[in-house]
Amino acid sequence: MKIAVLSSHTPSLFWFRMDMMKYFQTLGHEVIAIGDEPTDAWGKVFEENDIKYFAADIKRNGMNPFDEIKAIKSLRRILKAEMPDKIFTYQAKTIIYGSIAANQLGIKEIYPLIAGLGSVFLGNSFRMTVVAHILKIEYRLALKNAVKVFFQNSDDIDFFVKEHLLSKDKIVKIHGSGVNLDRFKPQTLPDKAAFLCISRLIRDKGVLEYLDAARIVKSQNPTVRFLLVGPFDTNPSAISPELLQQYIDDGTVEYFGEQKDVRPFLEQCSIFVLPSYREGTPKTVLEAMASCKAVITTDAPGCRETVQDGVNGYLLPIKNVEAIVKKMNFLIANPHVVKNMAEAGRKMAEEMFDVKKVNSTICSTMDLY
Repeated sequence: MKIAVLSSHTPSLFWFRMDMMKYFQTLGHEVIAIGDEPTDAWGKVFEENDIKYFAADIKRNGMNPFDEIKAIKSLRRILKAEMPDKIFTYQAKTIIYGSIAANQLGIKEIYPLIAGLGSVFLGNSFRMTVVAHILKIEYRLALKNAVKVFFQNSDDIDFFVKEHLLSKDKIVKIHGSGVNLDRFKPQTLPDKAAFLCISRLIRDKGVLEYLDAARIVKSQNPTVRFLLVGPFDTNPSAISPELLQQYIDDGTVEYFGEQKDVRPFLEQCSIFVLPSYREGTPKTVLEAMASCKAVITTDAPGCRETVQDGVNGYLLPIKNVEAIVKKMNFLIANPHVVKNMAEAGRKMAEEMFDVKKVNSTICSTMDLY
């Protein structure tokens, strides 16, 4: 069969879904990928993996009604030309607009993935409240056409059921995107405690809390390293280069930008930190666990799926710099705890988050075997 995988963020499509798409191929299926970035930039990368890539006219963070209509038409044009047998789609715009376009073309087998609710549902301004209300209506209409809907955490399931956005019988829970245990192998911990955050540079990921905590801990422990990896973003809660530069200039953090391979940076750290406000299930945390790192994250939807508090890391309140500082200092002073947590994290990754197990559930649900 021909399977289309849709996303409104092409880098996420490549980095987060390639294991799944390659698994589809091992079962004998043809895969096409549809994203938001130009074919010139990404076509060859996907072609090297025997996947045809198409660029749809989608503005990931735009809200202009004319642009949204163009997005639906663009997706419809691509889907009409390719006519896939099944569609796997994630992220709000491609779930909603991809489902509309597929329904217009008579494509019945649509399988959305709700990989987190996104920044819209975290805002409390009048504008964000209105947008969230509209998005709920659109989700309700789009998911009505889905065969099954994948979720990565129980909090998102509860939200969608409570808001009557879909029926319970369509829900399938998976353990995040999974982690490739052959690619992310156990690493030796560095001699001294070192912290790493890998994230898009937006406030909702807790990046500012990480930086502020790092500044405090660094003043008390000048030799401890704090690393940051990830791209700047166009999200409404994006952190500006000028703001980040202040933390670089005073020696708080070492910033390495966006990286195609994060393993060399994981190798330099002993503790991974992601103080996010909400996630689907954070893939960066899974990769850190698989690499034998202790984890500091938040007791927030998605994040709490990855950590057993006190076992492989700590779950802290969101937006709480003081709590992060306290746990950072404790782990600096107790390397044996870091080692035990790192080993427990790898075990959890093997037992729960192996990408092969996640992909098997997806394929069974989509009737691809």
